[in-house]
Amino acid sequence: MTNLKTMKKGIAITVMIAIVISSCINNKKTPENNNPEISLKSFSGDYVSSEYDKRSEGYDWVAVTIKQTTDSTAHISVRSRADRKKPSCTFDVDALKTVNNTLTTSIDGKKIKFTLKVDTLKIDTEKVEDINILNYYCSGGGSLLGAYKKINTPLDKTQIDSTVFVKYLSLQNISFEIRSTGEGSIQHLTIQPSGLKRVNEKISLEVVGTIVNAEIEDLNSDGFPEVLIYTVSAGSGSYGNVIGYSVNNGKSISQIHFPNIADNAKANNGYMGHDEFTIIETHLAQRFQTYKLNDTNSSPTGNMRQILYKLTDGEASRQFVVDKIIEFSIK
Repeated sequence: MTNLKTMKKGIAITVMIAIVISSCINNKKTPENNNPEISLKSFSGDYVSSEYDKRSEGYDWVAVTIKQTTDSTAHISVRSRADRKKPSCTFDVDALKTVNNTLTTSIDGKKIKFTLKVDTLKIDTEKVEDINILNYYCSGGGSLLGAYKKINTPLDKTQIDSTVFVKYLSLQNISFEIRSTGEGSIQHLTIQPSGLKRVNEKISLEVVGTIVNAEIEDLNSDGFPEVLIYTVSAGSGSYGNVIGYSVNNGKSISQIHFPNIADNAKANNGYMGHDEFTIIETHLAQRFQTYKLNDTNSSPTGNMRQILYKLTDGEASRQFVVDKIIEFSIK
């Protein structure tokens, strides 16, 4: 009798151990294993709303294009149908690759998420209360919110909005809408200011190269903003340039002179393009890797050089002048 009890007890313990082991194995199936992280390169491509398949029937549709820019960032462009009426949604932003197969960006302190699962891209916000920011870039009650399916064929160019770059910037109650169109090495740039007391006329320019970004800041601390537009040339050199405008006492705007780097021997030594521009506090920063003798265009081996420009009042207009040049090793 005792042996029977002992045997039953042993069987019960064996069953319990099996259950525990099975539970441990199942618990190892984490969300990451069910939905493994993908590379940033996998995000690159075109995604369209469900109406795209009915475009021949006159339906409005929206496309999202993602292009990898660095090892951790991508540029996201949202365009819509434009052959029948004014585009319903237009949006450009740079986003950072985070976890859970998501690209994130922050606008006015509100985080927007672009999450990829298989071949579907979902756009939403981190917080439910911030969802209205996705309406701002669409007209007629539209929104960027929703799911977009990846396509493997080129977007319908007969219908898609031809805007290459668009950005809305605002500071100190003065705003700018920056927009470019065109293909190839020449783009048509328009700058539409608003909030100026006297002159709010649209500025139109022909730009050699491609517009890659724009920023706004009060660089001379006079209480009024400057808007800076960054361009890169076509070809392997990707030489950068800055188109800038400064607000004059809140009434009008004037163009800022940006110096040619070729005129500065110290800054130009080892320079072969591939510029990056950004605003650092009240300075404009230009950064690029320098080249040594016999370096190929695709493989520079020199130091990283950063040039800091400050905004000053010139005889005819405001201008950027070199304030400091810094070099550091990237090894």
